[in-house]
Amino acid sequence: MLIVGVTGGVASGKTTVSRIFEEEGAYLIDADQIARELVQPNRPAWKEITRAFGKEILEKDGTIDRKRLADIAFSDSGRRRILNKILHPRIKKEMGKRAREIGRKDPGAIVIFDVPLLVETGFHQEVDRVVVVASKEIQQIERLKKRAGVSEEETRRIISSQMKIEEKVKAADFVIRNEGSIETTRTRAREVFQKLRRITLQKRRGPTDK
Repeated sequence: MLIVGVTGGVASGKTTVSRIFEEEGAYLIDADQIARELVQPNRPAWKEITRAFGKEILEKDGTIDRKRLADIAFSDSGRRRILNKILHPRIKKEMGKRAREIGRKDPGAIVIFDVPLLVETGFHQEVDRVVVVASKEIQQIERLKKRAGVSEEETRRIISSQMKIEEKVKAADFVIRNEGSIETTRTRAREVFQKLRRITLQKRRGPTDK
């Protein structure tokens, strides 16, 4: 099994690349999806977040208003650290559990960890390969404005709160530039995936197998 961490800045296209890898035959484990599952009402993470941030982050049905929580976290680095401390260990544990289950069923699997803060949390040191998806900041701004319906000012604040893409690239084994058409990105992603396939085959054969 080969575990590949895919990361990048907000609205860089990392999830698009992860899904292309999935189309090519990889197994996809999405950190954001796991986070959504972990914060369902009355689960341990939900209780900790509610204690830390107050009932004002809750909807009428008890679910967490993710946008309200994100607004608080992105505007206050201290509270962002609190949120990360609650969620990240749980996310990492669940991703590891799911990867092991896949590995038992399919020892030759390529497992994609789609993790926004892969490098920031040091999680990149626990995967076999790192793929960083990079875009120009202006493209990130336009995508995020369109996707989340937020102002340019808020978009820039979100981007500035994150690690610079140049720092993430330093941790990468592969960099995919998502700055053109989706067809171009798809081609680049497939090229990287073929390299990952070769690494997986080599890993299964062992270093002495010619």
